[in-house]
Amino acid sequence: MHHQILFVFNPIANMGRAWPVVANLRRVADKLGGADWAGTVYPAHATEIAEKASSQGYKVVVAMGGDGTIHEVINGLMAVPEKERPALGIVPIGSGNDFAYSMNITKNPETALRQVFKGTPRPLDIGCVQDGTNRKEYWMNTLGMGFDAAVNIHSRSVPIFQGFMIYFFAVFRTMIQNYRPYNIQYNIDGKESIKKMLMFNIANGKREGGGFLLAPNARQNDGLLNYTYVDEISHIRMFSAIPYFLKGTHASLDYVKTGTCQKVTINSDLPLWIHTDGEIFAGFTSHITNLAIEVMPNAIQLIS
Repeated sequence: MHHQILFVFNPIANMGRAWPVVANLRRVADKLGGADWAGTVYPAHATEIAEKASSQGYKVVVAMGGDGTIHEVINGLMAVPEKERPALGIVPIGSGNDFAYSMNITKNPETALRQVFKGTPRPLDIGCVQDGTNRKEYWMNTLGMGFDAAVNIHSRSVPIFQGFMIYFFAVFRTMIQNYRPYNIQYNIDGKESIKKMLMFNIANGKREGGGFLLAPNARQNDGLLNYTYVDEISHIRMFSAIPYFLKGTHASLDYVKTGTCQKVTINSDLPLWIHTDGEIFAGFTSHITNLAIEVMPNAIQLIS
């Protein structure tokens, strides 16, 4: 029997702890009417599965994993023409689950699964980034450049911690190994400026890194993105800013600037380190110095 809902799950989400959770959730889904299931086995596999889902007759594609799984599923859905695009569901079973937090989706996987069957669709904005080689990628939560991205890259090699502590440890490592400012020429909705800065973050969601409230006032259906950048400052001042970013009060600091936008273009004097939803868009060997970022209003329907 072919169902209208397809669950795309990452069996190694949350450092391999997702598999037994998925096994239990399948039994719950069967009681609610049933669904089809597809596990990912290699990077970007969820993107391929989600892109094919429409032609296979699915009306809802559910990302079951962390932010990385949602990111891949969204890129697959955005490859489908809008009129044929399935709706998105989210069941958070990852380690950070930052975007689920932004969308007020419960951390309880079974409750979130039930909501997929009983919820209603609501519009969701999506971000789009394109580099100087015309490489394009979609994202739903945050896009970080500079210090922000370096922290994310280092977080992938911190096996002894879980969740937020991974990112907290990675902050210290970044301060020691990758603390460098960029000379950024940027254009925000037609207004051009040049600034030396340590990081530039564009957000659609509220939180990243399991606890850093980069954009506490962000809304995901207002047709706007939220930006935050940090001027060139000392190590001590950056370290002292961490509690502000955790509480979402960093806009009160005189070396932090925040605002909203629809489109941003970036030109950097140095190659940019970049992450999209925690996925590495450009790592420490990056050659990317130019980016164009914009919001895609109401691009996807989210079931919640």
